[in-house]
Amino acid sequence: MKQISFIYKYIIHTLTARNTKGFGIHSPFLFQLVRFVIYDKSQYYIFPKIEKIRKTLRENNQLLHIDDFGTGKSQYRKISTIAAHSLKSTKYAQLLFKLVLHSNSLRVLEFGTSLGLTTAYLASASKEIRCVTLEGSLEIAAAAQSNFEKLNLKNIQIETGSIDETLTNVLDGFDRLDFVFIDANHRLPAIYDYFEQCMTKIHDKTLIVVDDIYWSSEMEKAWGMIKNHPKVTSTIDLFQLGIVFFNKDLNKNHYKMRY
Repeated sequence: MKQISFIYKYIIHTLTARNTKGFGIHSPFLFQLVRFVIYDKSQYYIFPKIEKIRKTLRENNQLLHIDDFGTGKSQYRKISTIAAHSLKSTKYAQLLFKLVLHSNSLRVLEFGTSLGLTTAYLASASKEIRCVTLEGSLEIAAAAQSNFEKLNLKNIQIETGSIDETLTNVLDGFDRLDFVFIDANHRLPAIYDYFEQCMTKIHDKTLIVVDDIYWSSEMEKAWGMIKNHPKVTSTIDLFQLGIVFFNKDLNKNHYKMRY
């Protein structure tokens, strides 16, 4: 039933997404972003290296013990299963890289490391980036760290444990945030709390990307609340994820894109 509902939401999104490739967007800033970043098909040197690791992960049957602070449950899962079902797809992970690169973001925060492929994309846009990623499971964090070492990425810091316990100290370590990717604990109170806490470190050029905005009714409600936040000036809804802007030069608009 959940899968049918998700497909229905996707169909509705496709039918109501009026803006494609930037046409219909009046803001020059957003038009450029949509036209030359979101719909950009350029490939970068790091992409094949990260995707090669994705392939090896899908073939890795090692079991990891996972503590899920969002659900309160513990379980064992194969790395191959996590890679197949929990990692952000190549298309969207590479989009995150391009957004970080285009926005010249140097202070990056990620909620939900998983096996670290999305983190690798976020951190690869520049060696000057400081990327902090939050992960609940120690064994998943260790697997992610191994992948960072294979890619020779030395600008990533993993903070393990419950985000509710680690986030305050992590935010205290930033003077400001340029880019935030939220992909953890898909419950409305948690998602909105993460967003609210990040508000203390944003500036006009900050981008916040929220993953899985149609994953559940709670996520949809959280996305609606984020769109209506007084500091939010515009958003772009790509169905799989939402991009949030705080630029005061933008008029309050919410765009849906087919992607």
